[in-house]
Amino acid sequence: MRASVSAVPAPPAAGRMKRSGRSGQPGGSVTDRAGSGAAARPQSRIRRGSGMGTSLGAWTLATDDTMIPATQQSFRSMNQTMRIETRAPDPAGLAALEAQVARDLEMLNLPPRNWVPPLFRDRTAALDAVVVGAGMNGIAAAGALIFRGMPNIAVLEAAGPGQEGPWCTTARMDTLRSPKTLPGPCFGIPSLTFRAWYVASFGVEAWEGLYKIFNRTWQDYLGWVQRVLKLPLSHFSRVTRIAPADGLLRLTVEQPEGERHLLARHVVLATGRAGAGGLDLPDFVDRALFPDLAALAPQPIDFEALRGRSVGIIGGGASAWDNAATALERGAARVDLYVRRAVLPQVNKGRGSTGPHYHNAYDALSDEERWKLAVYLHDEQAPVPHETVHRALRQPGFHVHLATPTRAARRDGNQVAIDLGGGNPREERRDFLIVATGFSVDPLHVPELGDFAPHVRRWIDVIGDAPPELRRREIETFPVLGPGFELQPRDAAAPPELEKIHLVNYGAHLSHGGIASDIPGVMVAGERVADAVLRALFVAEFPAIRQALVEYDEPELLGTPFHVPKTGASDG
Repeated sequence: MRASVSAVPAPPAAGRMKRSGRSGQPGGSVTDRAGSGAAARPQSRIRRGSGMGTSLGAWTLATDDTMIPATQQSFRSMNQTMRIETRAPDPAGLAALEAQVARDLEMLNLPPRNWVPPLFRDRTAALDAVVVGAGMNGIAAAGALIFRGMPNIAVLEAAGPGQEGPWCTTARMDTLRSPKTLPGPCFGIPSLTFRAWYVASFGVEAWEGLYKIFNRTWQDYLGWVQRVLKLPLSHFSRVTRIAPADGLLRLTVEQPEGERHLLARHVVLATGRAGAGGLDLPDFVDRALFPDLAALAPQPIDFEALRGRSVGIIGGGASAWDNAATALERGAARVDLYVRRAVLPQVNKGRGSTGPHYHNAYDALSDEERWKLAVYLHDEQAPVPHETVHRALRQPGFHVHLATPTRAARRDGNQVAIDLGGGNPREERRDFLIVATGFSVDPLHVPELGDFAPHVRRWIDVIGDAPPELRRREIETFPVLGPGFELQPRDAAAPPELEKIHLVNYGAHLSHGGIASDIPGVMVAGERVADAVLRALFVAEFPAIRQALVEYDEPELLGTPFHVPKTGASDG
């Protein structure tokens, strides 16, 4: 049976909806009755259908064998990889790889000795740096600090082991968007790359057949890097406040055993996309819908509770499609995706704005150039990966509504009433709503930065007099960062400790490009922030470092006829 997915036409109007045998699902639709046969066939194509009362007509999905060969191959490769990765990694292969890592580090003299003089405040030792977050950016920053002779650090992670970052929690795509060949947080050491780990775990043949990296596999690799580098990592440690402390930073940390406080010279916030200002919840969504009738896409969602129910999703980005596919795969009866745009973005400009030049020189651009580029990329938006589109379209019960902005969403008994605009204004009711409208970036909305946030310079302070065509409210609240990702003061009242906080998360995007939020530039960001901390500590501790140089007294010519015994101290 051929399955058809309506992408623009509205389902029957609320109040006149015919019910089928499954709760929340309108009856009378070919899609609703297609069964699982179509879903089991991944080859799909999109075609333009006849007009059905809208300016865009109908888009339908036909499941047949006319898909692009590369897409067919990707599905076959993914299925094969899933079977391979159900096996446990080869312990002998990993042991051999870890021995190679140890040899590589020894040959590179890594890590070097600790060169930073210790600092005490009221008999409490201060850490040289605290890295908040143990995902890929936290790993890169922490490892780079250690490999630069600064091991007196702590890595604090709010989640438990294996739950760092979004990969096994709220990132609901099947695979990473990035190609498998990216090395990961490897510090330039081949034996620490993802490829080396994967081959050691599953074999060369498995690597050759791998299409893209599954989320769980990437998480396992990152956990392995954490372990091999012996990072000083504490899980279940949530930083709730960072406060100035007479030239240092005082961190309040919530842990299972209670609250504790740490002193640090520098803090690196590697807290991911949500760590720069939280989740974006549009004003038109009634807060009373949460938590029983609505959730934000990056939050934990009980998809089992949505089995047999109807789900509405606001948003047209990759996360919206991922959540739609996940809900249907877990048994939701129907998912309707409401997209404001009439046409989905077609080209991934983010992929075109990567490489050594973007990674290493983006911050050398003028403020004006960076802002104009940010506006361009913001307007272009990233397209949904084709694998994600086909994953959703394979599911009976999936409906996409383009050019259909959501005007309001409110509670109506035990359902969500969704007021829709566009060429076919209407109100629809769904059993549950997922809001996939992305993330907010604003230091004022980062709770742990409350003592500093009012004094943080933002891009609105830089481009406040820009012409209307260059104003974008959504990105004007990004922080302005210095060359080492450090926060910048917007006024003279800013605490001097403000510039000792380094934001290596999505909030760095306008100042440094994508190196702090995307996999390709993860090591550039980690090494850049480590270099910034190194330079700051070297300058701050230079009197003690210079004195240590003066006191350094290892005679080179001892045992030769030219050795002259030391008779007096040098004045340096």
